[in-house]
Formats: sequence, C-alpha cells, structure tokens
Amino acid sequence: MENLNKGKILIVEDEKSMREVLRILLEGEGYDVTAAADSTDGMGLLSRDIFDMVITDIKMPKIDGFDILKKIKEISPDTITIMITAFGTTESAIEAMQLGAYDYIHKPFKIDEIRVIVKKAIEKRRLKEEVSILREKIKTAYELGNIFWKSPKMQELLNIVPKIAQSNSNVLITGESGTGKELVATAIHNLSQRKGKNLVAINCAAFPEGLLESELFGHMKGSFTGAAYNKQGLFEVADSGSIFLDEICEMSVNLQAKLLRVLENSTFRRVGGISDIKVDVRIISATNKDIKEEIGSGNFREDLYYRLNVVPLHIPPLRERKEDIPLFVEHFLTKFSSAKRQMSSEVIEFFMEYPWRGNVRELENVIERILLLTDKDEITIGDVPQEMLMFSKDTDHIPALTKDGIYLDNIVENIEKTYLLDALQAANGNKTEAAKLLNLSFRSFRHRLSKYGIK
Repeated sequence: MENLNKGKILIVEDEKSMREVLRILLEGEGYDVTAAADSTDGMGLLSRDIFDMVITDIKMPKIDGFDILKKIKEISPDTITIMITAFGTTESAIEAMQLGAYDYIHKPFKIDEIRVIVKKAIEKRRLKEEVSILREKIKTAYELGNIFWKSPKMQELLNIVPKIAQSNSNVLITGESGTGKELVATAIHNLSQRKGKNLVAINCAAFPEGLLESELFGHMKGSFTGAAYNKQGLFEVADSGSIFLDEICEMSVNLQAKLLRVLENSTFRRVGGISDIKVDVRIISATNKDIKEEIGSGNFREDLYYRLNVVPLHIPPLRERKEDIPLFVEHFLTKFSSAKRQMSSEVIEFFMEYPWRGNVRELENVIERILLLTDKDEITIGDVPQEMLMFSKDTDHIPALTKDGIYLDNIVENIEKTYLLDALQAANGNKTEAAKLLNLSFRSFRHRLSKYGIK
C-alpha cells in the first residue's frame, strides 16, 4: 500500500466527532495517527513517545492547548504543533504563534485546508531533520572539494570519483557554468596519490592565445615584448601533480596542437626555448560547451578530444538535482554569516522550484546578497530579490501587473533567456536544432545567445 509511514501525528481533541474526522482524514493520507480523547491522555502520550506533529484543541478541561504546546516545546522542541479552536481570537492566535505553534486554525475548517497545512508542516520537519543529519557531511567534505549531495545523480557521480582518482588517466568534466566542475577536479586530485603535490588550475578563456601559451609552458627572456625574465610555466609547477584546464574549448587550435604534444610525449618547450622539458602531469579538463559540436565546426581537434576524454564525467545542473539545494543553503549561510541564521521553509520551497540558470554559483551569490541586505535571524520570502520572485511556477514565469508597476524589459529578457536555454537543453546543445525549435534563423539565434552571454 502506498504513502504509509509519512509521519507520526498525535491528535488531542475532546470532541469525539472532530477527533474521528481528523483521524480518518490523516490515516487516509498515509500518516501514523494516535488520538487522545482529553488533554491528560495527550500529555501522557507525549511523555512516552515522539511525534512529528501534534494537532491539539485549545479549549479543553483541566489542561488547555497552550499548556500542551508548552510541554511539547519543553520535551520535544522539533515536534510541530497545530492549534485548532472554535473560540478563536486575535489574542489567542498571537499567543499560540509566540509560544511556537506552526499554525492556528479556526473551526469549522475545510478538509483540503487541513490536508495542505499538515503536508507542508511534515515536509518542513523532514527537511530540517535531513539538513541536521547532513551537516556532518559538510564538516568532513574537504577531500571531496566541499561537494554536497543527496540527489541520486550526484551520488552516482561521486561514488566513482574515488575510483577515478586512483588512476592516472586524464578526465574531461562537462556541465553548465556554475555546476562545480572545479570542485570535482579538486576532489579527484585530493583523493589521488598526487594529493601531496600541486594542483594548478587555469581558465583558458581568461587569456589571449599568446599569453595562455606563456602561462602554460613558460617563456624565455626576450622571447616576446615584455618578456623581461625567464618564466616557469604551469605545467612545470604541476610536475608530479595535476593541472586543471577549465573552459578547454576556448583554447586556440594552434595551442591545442602544442597541448597534444604534451599528452603524447610528456614534453614541451617554453616560448622562445630550444630544449624539451619533461613533466609528469595528470590533466583534468572541463568545458560547458558541446565539445563534439566544436569538433564538427573545426574549433577543436578530434585527436586531442580522445586524449583528454579518457574518463568522461558530466555534472548535472542544479535544477536536475534539487534535493541538494538545502545542503548548499546551509553551507552558504555558514560561509557568509558568523551568526546563526536560517532560511524559512517558504524560502527553501521557493528555491526548490526556482530554475537556477546560473546553478550553484547563482545560488551562492543570491544567498550572499540576501545576507548583506538584511540582518534578520530568519530569512523570509520578502527578502528574496524581486527579480527572482517574478519566476513564479504558478504564473508560468510571467508576473501579474500590479499597482506598483513592473519592469517590462527585465521580464521580457528573463522570458527570452529562459526559452533560449530550454531550447538548447531540448536540442542537447545543438544550436541549429535549438534555433529551429524557436523558429529563429541560426544567425538570429546566435545573436541572442551572444546578447545574453550564453555559451
């Protein structure tokens, strides 16, 4: 039978018909339900067992719901409490929330209302438990480069990282920008026999061709304008260790030929040099491009691709492993704030639905920004940047026009970028096919990618 053991719920209600309605409803939803006919019985059950949630009436003989709530906070502070009453006032509602109740509901209530509130509350408790358990992984994550995972896709990938690390084979890591390719490269190095040696990283897109060659292989004094002294290259620095070549597809074809020589002979020459230098370096490379498309267009050497791609690893985007988001949130809260601060369940739920086109890097930047702009202990949905809130799942990413107005240009840009990225994903990165999906010419499609800086 499906949906069993979703959570343990205690109902404390002296009105029999109401108690039975709640019990039947919640058992039908798959919860393990215990019902107490009075507050004394309810207090006894709380002393003997642990519940995920307590639903209690407020007005009862001997012991009222507020006393039960206080008892819960004393003996089981993680238990979620929902208060229900037929004699509700604003003052009692405020008192309930101040004492730590999750919600306050008036009788008579709608069945769907109870169902939704209970579901969200239980999910919040589960989320809190999972974050607490997985904090230990965060503390011991150094060797895996501070990679946090819960999702099956990342678990599968990270299960093979230690095996890959023990070999000397070259690794090619693919994935969108901001997914953590350098972290995986660091993990591979830290778990390898080379971990006591240097891991040198360079972004190939950050240098023009001549300067990149000098950075990688070094140069001799006078070999070009500005070469005032002999310089050791990164391959020499990484000897006996590893080198991480990020954005490898941005390397010129001419320089690719020189890199191929290193892979074939383990030797290279400095710019302006006449003697070969031998090194023992493991190469870990990465790209956010479709490298086979780059080969087809003549931008990347096929023979170099096969040398680099001995072990391929693909890192899925954050939107495909949303189970990892609460872990990253916890990590970045700790990273950017010395005080103990937390995200409300509403913010976490919103983050789980948000598309995160910039992946983990975007999530990190958003959390840093939020923490800078507010000093509250609990971050609420109102603290989330306005442009993010436009991406509402319920409105299909299109915000409603309000009395305060909207930023039309921003909305149009966000919608256009969303469709460009969705088309690329649907076409597996093939730009020609993606352009067809949007009924655009290839030239127009390429112009729009350039306009928004989409690689």
